[in-house]
Amino acid sequence: MPKLFGTSGVRGIINEEITPEKVLKLARALGSYLGNSGTVILGKDPRTSSDIIESIISSGLLASGCSIKKLGVVPTPVVGFSCRNLEVDAGIMITASHNPPQYNGVKFFDSNGMAYTPEKESKIEEIYSEQKTRNASWNEIESVETTDVARDYMIEIVNAVSVNKKFKVVIDCANGAASRITPYLLEDIGCKVITLNSQLDGTFPGHDPEPTETNLRELSKIVRSTKADLGLAHDGDGDRIAAVDEKGEFVKPDKLLALVSSYAADKFGGKIITTVDASRIIDEQVEKSGGEIVRTKVGDVSVAQEMESQEASFGGEPSGTWIFGDVHLCPDGVLGGLRILEILSKSEKTLSELISEIPDYPVKRAKVSCSNNEKENKMKKVKKEAPNTFENIVNSLDIDGLRLEFESGAWVLIRPSGTEPYIRITAEANSEDEVKSLVSKSKKILR
Repeated sequence: MPKLFGTSGVRGIINEEITPEKVLKLARALGSYLGNSGTVILGKDPRTSSDIIESIISSGLLASGCSIKKLGVVPTPVVGFSCRNLEVDAGIMITASHNPPQYNGVKFFDSNGMAYTPEKESKIEEIYSEQKTRNASWNEIESVETTDVARDYMIEIVNAVSVNKKFKVVIDCANGAASRITPYLLEDIGCKVITLNSQLDGTFPGHDPEPTETNLRELSKIVRSTKADLGLAHDGDGDRIAAVDEKGEFVKPDKLLALVSSYAADKFGGKIITTVDASRIIDEQVEKSGGEIVRTKVGDVSVAQEMESQEASFGGEPSGTWIFGDVHLCPDGVLGGLRILEILSKSEKTLSELISEIPDYPVKRAKVSCSNNEKENKMKKVKKEAPNTFENIVNSLDIDGLRLEFESGAWVLIRPSGTEPYIRITAEANSEDEVKSLVSKSKKILR
C-alpha cells in the first residue's frame, strides 16, 4: 500500500508528485470514507495551481456523493475553525504551507477542525490503493455552496485575546492566504499596521513562503526604519508565526515558543505540549510559570492529539506552528500573532527585553545520509549502542527517534527524517564543546 501522507498532509511538485489523477483519487477516497451525504469544507492558499486542485477535488467529492462548502482563499486556521463551527464532516485545505511555489498539496481535517490522525490517513490510503470508491447515482449528487466565514473567524479571534495597548506592527504575510485576514485583524484591535508582501500572489514574489531569518531581512529593515514595536510574519497558508523585535532582530523560534508557552501555562494552567525536537528552555520557562511540559512526536497532528488527550491549553513546535486549545485544535499563526501582542500589552517590557530574559544555549544540527529502507535498522543500532556511547544519561524518549537527556541539562535527538533520505541529529548543551561532542558521538553510531 503506497504511503501518501507525510507529517502534514500530502505534498509535492505540481504535475510531478501531485498530479490531477492523484488528486482525484484522493478526493474520491475521502468522499468514500465519509459515506453518503458527507459535507466537506474546502479552502485553498493562493498558489497558481490551487484552482486546478480545487476543481479536481470538487469533482471527486461530488462523484462520491458529498456536498461542498467552498471558502476560497483562506488561511488554514479558517478551515479548522469552519469545520467545527459549520458542523461539517471534514475539511480540506489546498496548500503546501511554507514550501516554494512549485509545490502544492492537500491536508484533511476532521469535524472538530483537527488534522487527520495517522490512523484516519491510513484508512484513506487503503481506499485509495484498493480503489474502493463510492459512485453516487444521479439523484445522490449533492451541491457546491460558496461560503464566506472570514468575518466570523476574525470575530472569534478578536474575542479570544485581550490587547489593551496600541502597537505599531509591520506584518509580512509572504503574499499568502493570511493577507486576507491578519492586517485587518491587527487594525481591529487598534494597531497601526504597516503591510509587507500582503497582496495575494501565488508566485510568492517577496520571498519564499517560509518565515526564516533569511527570508525576513526586509521585514527587519522596515521595523527599524519605521520604529515599529515589532514585526510579525506568516508562511503561505498562515498556520505559522514568526517575529522580529523592535530592534529588527529576528526572534529565535525556540525562544518565541518558550515565551508563549510560559504565558499559556500562567494564563490557563495545566500541561503544555511540545515536540521531541524543542529546546529545554521551553521546559525551564514553563516550570517557572507552574506548568508542566509533555513531549510528543514531531508534527502538528501529534501535538493536537496529545493536547486533546492531556486536556492541554497550548501546544507548539519550534517551527512556529502553534495550537491554542482555548479556541480550536488547528495550528493558527494568525491567533499566534495576536497572542504575542497580548503578552506585550500586559508587560512594561519590549519584545527584545522579554526575549533577553530567556537563556540561549548552543545548538548544533547535522544530518547523515540514510536510505528509507535502512532507517529502521539504523535506529535499532542507535538505541542499542547509545547507552554505551553517551555518559550521564538521566532520561530517554523514543517516541520519535531517540532523545537522550543528560545530567548537565544537555540533550541530543537522533531522528529519521519523514520526508528525506537522512537521519537528523539535533543537540543542545551548555557549551560549544559539549554540543559538538554530542553530535560527533551520534555520527559515530550512525556509521
